[in-house]
Amino acid sequence: MPRITLTSVLVDDQAKALTFYTDVLGFVVKNDVPLGEHRWLTVVGAGEPDGVELLLEPDEHPAARVFKEALVADGIPFTSFAVDDVHATYQELAARGVRFTQPPASMGPVVTAVLDDTCGNLIQLTSPA
Repeated sequence: MPRITLTSVLVDDQAKALTFYTDVLGFVVKNDVPLGEHRWLTVVGAGEPDGVELLLEPDEHPAARVFKEALVADGIPFTSFAVDDVHATYQELAARGVRFTQPPASMGPVVTAVLDDTCGNLIQLTSPA
């Protein structure tokens, strides 16, 4: 059966994305391979070196930018990350200056919050309620 080993988030600046996803969110670099003006740049969860890789993919294609802008305009997250406690993570990241578009909110069996990744995306955080 297929397994998910890699997914991507479209970013407007790979260097800025790398700083945000590693220094702010705590992911660690798995691959950083130069490819012309861009890089094959993936991160994984801290302590999960063999976990699902997140490709910080340039949003160079015009359709990608339109897609991202439409999602943000409607307040729709591009992807979702699991955390142990959304409330605690919200407090920690907000103290680091992360901008949230949705504070923690109960959504049935989960609690969610939505942050701006500074690279043109909204990212949802989830934890069990």
